[in-house]
Amino acid sequence: MRHPTAIIHPGARLADDVEIGAYSIIGEHVEIGAGTHIGPHVVIGGHTRIGNNNRIFQFCSLGEIPQDKKYADEPTRLEIGDNNTIREFCTFNLGTAQDAGVTRVGNNNWIMAYVHFAHDCQIGNHTIFANNAQLAGHVVVDDYAILGGFTVVHQFCQIGGHVITGMGTILLQDIPPYVTVSGNPAAPHGTNSEGLKRRGFSSGAVMAIKRAYKTLYKSGLSLEQAKDAILEQAAEHPELNVLADFLNHSQRGIVR
Repeated sequence: MRHPTAIIHPGARLADDVEIGAYSIIGEHVEIGAGTHIGPHVVIGGHTRIGNNNRIFQFCSLGEIPQDKKYADEPTRLEIGDNNTIREFCTFNLGTAQDAGVTRVGNNNWIMAYVHFAHDCQIGNHTIFANNAQLAGHVVVDDYAILGGFTVVHQFCQIGGHVITGMGTILLQDIPPYVTVSGNPAAPHGTNSEGLKRRGFSSGAVMAIKRAYKTLYKSGLSLEQAKDAILEQAAEHPELNVLADFLNHSQRGIVR
């Protein structure tokens, strides 16, 4: 279960059934939960906590120091939840003292090869990151978001729940929940209606979300006017509350 060529620091805390592949290195402050499989040539360092039943493939680097010149060896953290698949050559950095001090990945995420999560990113649950999706620092990704291959996200952006990006998208501003975007720079292209149906949204909810999208992007209203209109629509369709709240708290402005 643990290859003899693997190097595991005596201070690391691993559940009894954790599997470690050949030539992998596990640092002193690492904690790994039950049922997790670590492939060959994986390096896990820093103050990193990994939950249960994760599968981490070869050549990943998890818990390395941030690519931030202000970092001064503070004991910041990386936290990864349960039931995640992390494919080859992924790199997840520690957080920084300038933010919450932790980079966090939730549960049940499907993360393909060459994905990068920079310092202080906050990843929700049930997300999908296709090959070479790249997040700069302080990015927030909400539940069920899907990032297409080679999507690149500017620092401090927020990606709402149930969004989807096209391949090669360059994201410089926030994406509201439920929206499909693509291009360089990213532009909106309707709602992620198919994804919503697959996740059990009723036809009425999907129609209400499409109506809110038209209010935001097609009505000719100013952003403030659209916010007010969507808030009124949310009184009848609670699925829109998350959209209204997102619009009110966006810091970088939204793709529009």
